[in-house]
Amino acid sequence: MADLDTDDLARRMDKALEVLRHEFGGLRTGRASSSMLDPVQVMAYGGSMPLNQVATISVPEPRMLSVQVWDKANTKAVEKAIRDANLGLNPQGEGSLIRIPIPELTEQRRKELSKVAGQYAEHAKVAIRNVRREGMDDVKKMLKDGDLSEDDQTLYQEEIQSLTDAHIKKVDDALASKQKEIMQV
Repeated sequence: MADLDTDDLARRMDKALEVLRHEFGGLRTGRASSSMLDPVQVMAYGGSMPLNQVATISVPEPRMLSVQVWDKANTKAVEKAIRDANLGLNPQGEGSLIRIPIPELTEQRRKELSKVAGQYAEHAKVAIRNVRREGMDDVKKMLKDGDLSEDDQTLYQEEIQSLTDAHIKKVDDALASKQKEIMQV
């Protein structure tokens, strides 16, 4: 009698949710968040590096980011990287400290960001459904190989489906929350 590892399926579905939350963190909502600068890559020390490896990012005010560059020689490169990241941000350098005011979002931009959030959520749902399909295929294979009774097959399929439904609901809840946050004026 073989056993299906439903914990592994749940872990993989949780990973899809984790990725979704990370993607949502990069969406600008008009409020400052240090994760907004996650995609920024700085040309420093002869290569491209993530911003958080050359500076400290903080949020001193709700609509302001502050970047403290560790090596003053990299300040201009950091400013350029933030401008070139197409985040709609305009960094203002003051020595090795860079202040980044977060502009107010227009209604049109809010709607665009809401659609992007919806696309991220759909990708997460597809990833969760793929894990579900793999689990169902494993159950069918175990039944075919004689490692599983039909009753056990039904139980496993119900368990996989309930895991899937729970994770899809979490995606929908996260999306609703993010869209509400984006659309708040």
